[in-house]
Amino acid sequence: MNTLIKQIRSHLNLSQTEFAEQLHVTFQTVNRWENGKVVPNRLAQSKIYDFCRERAVPVYDFVINKIAQAADAVCLEDGRILLYHGSKSGIEGSIAPLSRKQCDFGGGFYMGTEPMQALTLICDYEKSKFYIISICADELEHLEVSADIEWAMLVAFNRGRMEKIKDTPFYNKYRDLTTEKDLIIGSIANDRMFYVIDNFFIGNITDTALVNSLSALQLGKQYVAVSQKGCDNVCIEREIPLSYLERLFIKDIADANRAKGSSLASEICKNYRREGKFFDEILDEVLNGEK
Repeated sequence: MNTLIKQIRSHLNLSQTEFAEQLHVTFQTVNRWENGKVVPNRLAQSKIYDFCRERAVPVYDFVINKIAQAADAVCLEDGRILLYHGSKSGIEGSIAPLSRKQCDFGGGFYMGTEPMQALTLICDYEKSKFYIISICADELEHLEVSADIEWAMLVAFNRGRMEKIKDTPFYNKYRDLTTEKDLIIGSIANDRMFYVIDNFFIGNITDTALVNSLSALQLGKQYVAVSQKGCDNVCIEREIPLSYLERLFIKDIADANRAKGSSLASEICKNYRREGKFFDEILDEVLNGEK
């Protein structure tokens, strides 16, 4: 937090005295913040947030740069790749595949290739922690799912949307697709994509619109350790706590990205509204033996 205060002040080219005057606090208060002797309380951080927003201080960029610097400092063993994970209350003890069952790829330990994926998930939680982690996919039985209709159907299965066709060969295909796998790799249905995938499931858009949205939104990938062996392969490289002030700016960016993504997806869906099949049509084809 002390580094962030210095960055904000330096960005505005203010002395500690000038910064203190503009925030209506004492010089000693700012000095103690920057020396790390005192952490600004929530009220003070809210005041700094408003102050920075009024002056367009790029605090979110400071957060991303902090993460990038921490990632650059990690020395990886051959074959390991860096990923990111957000925890609402921090990781305690051994990592296990214990997320809620109805996630994109089922229960597992979820990691992403882009910091924003994880940051978005935890920005509303006071005790949240951000992690830079590594994993070696080559050491694990893994499945990589392309950003196409196969991805959508696997997500549909894991979100419980296929119960209508339970026990059919089509259903069993997706039930068994990840059996005996340690790691699943595929596009992430983050806040920008949730609007599209949900509208596909409820019958507002076709599979063609969905697939084109997947390609256009460039969401990055998620890596999901779905077995204990996969989780044991995960190594926590850095733990990065997030201040209330940082989380406020992350939430602003997340909200803006969600709106931007939904707008783009709506336009894509409009362009492809007459092409492809609706989700219920695909399921009906299965029930009628046509698929």
